[in-house]
Amino acid sequence: MQLDLNLLAALDALLEEGSVAGAAARLHVTAPAMSRSLGRIRRTTGDQILVRTGRTMTPTPYAIAVREQVHELLHQVQGVLAPSRELDLATLERTFTLRWHDSLVALSGPALLAAVRGQAPGVRLRFVAESSIDTPELRRGEVDLEANANRPSAPDIRAENVGETRLVIVVRQGHPLTRVRTVTAKRYAAAEHVTVSRRGNLSNALDDALARLGLTRRVVATAPTEAAALEFARGSDILISVPEATTRSAVADLGLVALPLPLELPSAPVYLSWHQRYDTDHAHAWLRGLARTALTMCGAP
Repeated sequence: MQLDLNLLAALDALLEEGSVAGAAARLHVTAPAMSRSLGRIRRTTGDQILVRTGRTMTPTPYAIAVREQVHELLHQVQGVLAPSRELDLATLERTFTLRWHDSLVALSGPALLAAVRGQAPGVRLRFVAESSIDTPELRRGEVDLEANANRPSAPDIRAENVGETRLVIVVRQGHPLTRVRTVTAKRYAAAEHVTVSRRGNLSNALDDALARLGLTRRVVATAPTEAAALEFARGSDILISVPEATTRSAVADLGLVALPLPLELPSAPVYLSWHQRYDTDHAHAWLRGLARTALTMCGAP
């Protein structure tokens, strides 16, 4: 059965106005066009809908019975095809799933949650851990927002650079490098290192930078998160190289020391990513704005 949604609008207008001329004026069409629509409605429903009684048209019992249902159906269709541009945060109830780098959750998550709770108390946030492999949850709509150092390459994934931070060396209090005037690249390379990699990679851009200077370092282990890696530095002379902004608080809490990295490297970016299906989703756009602010405010200048 082929349904024409224009007939639903015509039927609603006919039932509200009680005449072909009135319905035509309401929908800004000609009377003959509305008369043709009424004929199609009659053939589709098998009911006259409106019958002439003297100089007026009277709705049939069927028309009276379905009038409210027709009006509600038209309202629902309009809501689907022309969604409201207004967002009522006070009544919004929705759960957003965010897959952020663990250090970004610790750094900016509390500020984001506070902003969300202050504006939309019915909204909940689900922070989930990053996977050790690339997964399609963002594309499938199972994850609403990602935040990490990786810029997605897929054309249907939006990515916005919301900040950047420089790398620093983190060591324990009293580490030999804290007693030298300058941490040189040679001294840095001579130490033992733990890298941060959710994939377990033993080398990264730091090794490339050292190679350009003719140096190599010894990586003795990898840790999946920055928080885990910092624990290795607490009781040994191991060096951890991490983004300064995302580990600033943890370094202070653990009583560690941050030293400048003696290598020329670009700042580490922070990307906020989402699927293009959410470009015009007003609630999602609102959350993106709060996330952008939280990540920018807590990040490095």
